[in-house]
Amino acid sequence: QVQLVESGGGSVQAGGSLRLSCVASGSIVRINDMGWYRQAPGNQREFVARATTGGSTNYADSVKGRFTISRDNARNAVYLQMNSLKPEDTGMYYCNALLIAYQGIDLRTDAYWGQGTLVTVSS
Repeated sequence: QVQLVESGGGSVQAGGSLRLSCVASGSIVRINDMGWYRQAPGNQREFVARATTGGSTNYADSVKGRFTISRDNARNAVYLQMNSLKPEDTGMYYCNALLIAYQGIDLRTDAYWGQGTLVTVSS
């Protein structure tokens, strides 16, 4: 079974920084894209940032210039460095990965989600 485990969430004041980590494990053959999404209370889940295996990245307009996504392909890991945090960045942050893995004897390409890590930014 494939698992994505996030860590690094917490409570900070506005202007502070946090670094989120996500590590994928299991019968993984190849990871394509890895990224981060977030969901504030009462809102839908929204895209934050994404990175391909080749190093291409893209960001939501709301986080450009403040957040940086990076990957460690050897560790099947993705990170999100969040600087200049704002109260509106508060929410549950979820790791997402599009990957190829064995399910039994079958190779499948699927999207997987982590369980989320909570980020709270106070004003």
